[in-house]
Amino acid sequence: MGWKMESPTDRTDLEASLLSFEKLDQQLSGVAEFAASFKSPITSSPPKWMAEIERDDNDMLKELGSLTTANLMEKNLAYQLGLDECHFK
Repeated sequence: MGWKMESPTDRTDLEASLLSFEKLDQQLSGVAEFAASFKSPITSSPPKWMAEIERDDNDMLKELGSLTTANLMEKNLAYQLGLDECHFK
């Protein structure tokens, strides 16, 4: 068996078969409002809720934000097990 080289015509036919003519400019409900809420420029001062966060909380948020999905699920499972142990004492 030999490898068949793909010709430019084959590639063009493949790309044409993958084209979709769907209209993607339809507005989903709530999306326009959500997008509009982020149009204001970011200011240099932190948001009000951020000022109320203590340093330990901020460190924890940074740690959780750096975790992979699997690590986050593992941490959540450990937390849930801890809660279950508290209920059985």
